[in-house]
Formats: sequence, structure tokens, C-alpha cells
Amino acid sequence: MNRILELVAGLWDLAVRIGNALSWVSPTLARLTVGMVFFQSGWGKLHDLAKVTDYFTELGLPAPAFQATLASSTEFVCGSLLLLGLGTRLAAVPLIVTMVVAIRTALWSQVESLGSLFGLVEFLYITLLVWLGTAGAGPLSVDWLIERYREHRAPNAMLSGRTSNATAH
Repeated sequence: MNRILELVAGLWDLAVRIGNALSWVSPTLARLTVGMVFFQSGWGKLHDLAKVTDYFTELGLPAPAFQATLASSTEFVCGSLLLLGLGTRLAAVPLIVTMVVAIRTALWSQVESLGSLFGLVEFLYITLLVWLGTAGAGPLSVDWLIERYREHRAPNAMLSGRTSNATAH
């Protein structure tokens, strides 16, 4: 019995080591996948705003031309930011709002239960965006480079006697 437990523990440790070594893969794939979806969607909508405006008019949305431009621009700009991994946590928020509005206005009639809600691809995007918004972009991103720069600068600022407003009080 001890040998079996040792084997299971050894396999567990191996899985943890492999998972830790590859921890950069999940946020990178999620960010690039969702970023590309929104980048392409926004690009397409921006190049056919009349069609998007007509669709928003059919849905009965107020100010459909404004909403079409806003939604299309949001998808394009925030999708671009996700692809770069720049401001990922901030870019996720307007995309989440866009997907919530899309579900409520265009897809709500398809939602009969939690299962059908969870089955919507827009809900999957919300889930991935919430994860990116809380976990961050990962090490293959501009956000990561900015954070490394800030961490490197912070000790130097302390040594030179400079403090931020937060520490000066």
C-alpha cells in the first residue's frame, strides 16, 4: 500500500512540476484566442457599420448607430490590447460588458436554464475575460514587461530617497 501511495505522490509531484513549468501557456492561449476573436469581430463590424446599425435597430436598442460604433470600436480596440497583452485587466471589463449586453439583448430568448446560458459562446468569453481580468495576461505580454520594469525601478526609487504619494503620507 505504501508503494502505491508513494507512486501516486510521485506522479502528483511530477504533474505539479510540469504544470508550474507550463503555467505561462494558459493565460497566453486564452488572451490570444479571445483577443483575436474580438479584434476580428470589431474590424469586420467597423467596416460594415450600416449592417450592425440595422441589426441593433431590429433589436430595438436605443441610439443604434452610436451603440454599433461603440460596440465595434470596443471589440476592435480591446481585442487589440488583449493580443498585445497591454492593459489586459482593464481591456477585459468593457468586453465583459459588451458580452453581457449581447446575451441580454440578442440571445436572451435562447436562455432557458443555466445549462443553456453556460452553453453560449459569449458566456465562455465572459468566463475567460473574468479569468484574464483577475489573473492577468501572463509572462508573454507587455503587461508582464511593464510590471518587471516597475519592480526593478521600485528599489532604485527607494534608494534615491524618492517616494510615491502613497508612501509619503
